[in-house]
Amino acid sequence: MGTRAEILVPGASGEGPALVLSAPISFWGGVDPKSGRIADVRHPQCGQSLSGKVLFLPGTIGSSSASSVLMELVHAGHAPVALVLHEPDAILLLGLIVAREMGWETPVAMKLSRDAFGFFTGKQVRVGGDGEVAILGTDSAA
Repeated sequence: MGTRAEILVPGASGEGPALVLSAPISFWGGVDPKSGRIADVRHPQCGQSLSGKVLFLPGTIGSSSASSVLMELVHAGHAPVALVLHEPDAILLLGLIVAREMGWETPVAMKLSRDAFGFFTGKQVRVGGDGEVAILGTDSAA
């Protein structure tokens, strides 16, 4: 059993380890689009990879180039399995929309209360195209 999140941008279902960021991130300059690693040396999770993770974003630090970085991550095969945002970020999500229009398989993006993020820390998570977010290997609801 899991939690139902609001779909912001439809995308592929998948599963992966949760990466719950402890601070907002700037994709422009903060994430290396060629590797998927957090490159901002000031970010608490610098060096960790977004690739193949269910990425829980407490917020983003704006730049109109964030959409381009996310689109590059999708194209290079280094995108997160899913993006779970506390608040929608139209500029960031535009990268998924454009990638989908290019015919690339894109991760689902959803909105979930930040209060729920902590339940997923350190867990293997499955995300569904219907908005379900579930911890694998447990029968309890998140």
